[in-house]
This record gives sequence, structure tokens and C-alpha cells, in this order.
Amino acid sequence: MTILEKITTYKKLEVAARKQAFPVSFLQQSGLFDRQCYAMAESVATGSGIIAEHKRRSPSKSVINENILLPEVVKGYESAGVSAISVLTDTKFFGGSLDDLLLARASVNIPLLRKEFIVDPYQIYEAKAYGADAILLIAACLEENQLQEYSALAKELGMDVLLEIHNEEELKKSLHPTVDLLGVNNRNLKTFEVSLDASKALSKLIPDSYVKVSESGISNIKAIKELQPYGYKGFLIGERFMKTENPGESAEEFIKALK
Repeated sequence: MTILEKITTYKKLEVAARKQAFPVSFLQQSGLFDRQCYAMAESVATGSGIIAEHKRRSPSKSVINENILLPEVVKGYESAGVSAISVLTDTKFFGGSLDDLLLARASVNIPLLRKEFIVDPYQIYEAKAYGADAILLIAACLEENQLQEYSALAKELGMDVLLEIHNEEELKKSLHPTVDLLGVNNRNLKTFEVSLDASKALSKLIPDSYVKVSESGISNIKAIKELQPYGYKGFLIGERFMKTENPGESAEEFIKALK
């Protein structure tokens, strides 16, 4: 069983329990449910392009940073000029929670991506109820009809969709009009090796109607400069900032150097 299979298997059980405790009708009563979302695709395409992540730990790296408070991190990111903030909401594997999303929403006024392993439409309603502006869909976890259905639901609720792919096969099932951003994950799911070649190879196959995002292995300015000629506007940075004592300051220095 791969780590992705372990996560999604557990996620299905977790979601089933949450659905019983907090039905969709309960989520729809949230004060945030009817709010107008910030447009993540537009922000990424026209701003710095940096999507900075709040991530405490990961299955591969264990603890990254559990000391700094979330409001400090996200406010620092906003001040630094990031285009969007990715908030990990998985608890078991990444140490995040939906409360992190709620807290982030109360702290900043820029697009928030709910970074989660979405395996059920229920989680899309959850994202909206807790203040997300966009959701992540992972092609490796879902069938084409699910990608279509889930992205359409997100659009119906006013959220943008970042769809993550790893290869050409996944890309072919991901080209739906209800997807806004196409993210290429440079990490090989089988070997966990990271190479920017994945982004470069797939770039020519991604239509220009999607905002292109490169994910994983983006830890320096050189990587971004290398990928920009391939049409990439967005760069998801998961650990580069979080592993420092002051992620906001680190992001600010990075964005200044990028300009």
C-alpha cells in the first residue's frame, strides 16, 4: 500500500464519521457558507505566483514546524505578498485541522486553498463552510467522473479548483472546464523522488486556459526562473518557509529576490 492509498483509505472512514456528526445541512448554516470567495486563479496569475503553505508535519519529513502559531504564519505570508495560502487540514498524517482553515480565514484577506485528500463531495461543502476559496483535487485519488463532479460542485459553491496531476495519463482525465488551475506535482508517487522535469514535460500538454502551477521541489529562485519559460504562473512552496523560525519573513525575502 502506498502512502497515498493509506491516506485515502483512512480518509474515507474519517469522512463517513464526520458526515454523521455534521450533515451538509449543518455546514450550510455556517456564517462563512454564503461569503464571496477570493479568486485564487486570478491572484496566482497576476500576483507573485507564490502559494505558501501552512504545514506542521508530513509523512515523509515528520515534524517540520509545530512551534509557531498559525495566525502569525498566515499574516506573515499575506504581508510578504504571496498570491494564496495553502492550509493543510488533514490531522492524522499532517497535523492540520479544519480549525486551522477557520483561524486562517479570520486572520487574512487573500485566497485560501484547502489542502486535503478529497474523496467525497461532503469535503467540498466543508471547505466552503470553513472559509476556503479553493479546493485541491488529486487526480491520482479520483476517477474522471469524480473529478468532473467534484470540480463542478466547487464552482457551484463559488470556489476555484486546483487539480493536481503527476503524469500524462492523469492530465488526460483532468481537462474539465470547471478546473481553474492545473498543478504538476514534481514528486514521483512511487519513488518519492523530486524532479522539475515532470513540470517541464507536461507543460506543453496543458492548454493555456488553465493557470499552470508547479508543486514540490520548489525551494529556490532558480527553480522558479527555470519553470517560468514553460508557462508556469504558480509555485506551491510547502516546506521552504515553514522550516524556518519566521515563515513570513522567509517568504518576504524570497519574493523580493524573485522580483
